[in-house]
Amino acid sequence: MKKSNYLKHLDNLQIELAHLQEWVQQSGQKVVVIFEGRDAAGKGGAIKAITAKLNPRVVRIAALSKPTERETTQWYFQRYVEHLPAAGEIVLFDRSWYNRAGVEKVMGFCTKEQYQNFLDTCPTFESMLIKSGITLIKYWFSVSDEEQEKRFKERLSNPLKRWKFSDMDLVSRSKWVEYSQAKDVMFEYTDTKQSPWYVVDADDKKAARLNCIQHMLSKIDYQTVEYPKVELPEVHKEAYKRPPNNQYNHIPKTFE
Repeated sequence: MKKSNYLKHLDNLQIELAHLQEWVQQSGQKVVVIFEGRDAAGKGGAIKAITAKLNPRVVRIAALSKPTERETTQWYFQRYVEHLPAAGEIVLFDRSWYNRAGVEKVMGFCTKEQYQNFLDTCPTFESMLIKSGITLIKYWFSVSDEEQEKRFKERLSNPLKRWKFSDMDLVSRSKWVEYSQAKDVMFEYTDTKQSPWYVVDADDKKAARLNCIQHMLSKIDYQTVEYPKVELPEVHKEAYKRPPNNQYNHIPKTFE
């Protein structure tokens, strides 16, 4: 996709996202969007495209690090619950409770019993969220083996992207088949009628972002909220005397 076409479509979608944000805030809705998928599949880019023009007090990103020693002894879903939205909020999970069905399963970070318990109870947990009034949308970003390898190599050679590459990325490449099998089992248990998965074909990053945003907007029955007309008050500058310009430290004007 040409960059000019991408930016044109993205601009229109971001206007709609602003309408969605205002409607959610004023109507007290609660929205959760889950982003899962392969490493380097483009989840982060899609989230950035969604949040770029929105209010971070209304639209929050939840990207949890690995659990603490205390958190490992809690009910598995507990640390995610505290990040759920209150009325008038949207929360985007950059990876979520589905870590247990993916990386924890493949890497042996959980027991077989913990893994199976997650698969059995996750649909019930999500049903509880939906019945409580939360709109839950789940996306799986799918990327081909060849495209993932290309993106990993770019991360290794580009100093602006090198921080994105981790030791876990190496392991994910070597365990491609195991991750694929884990995803299939996860879908079998958790792709329910009430809370389905939506697969985003992500080999084309730009198209994937646009398709994901367009679909997300279509899944929420929001309305355009009209802003009240506002007139800026006149500033009476005569009541203020500016101090000498050299009284404060100014940064050098490197760019003009």
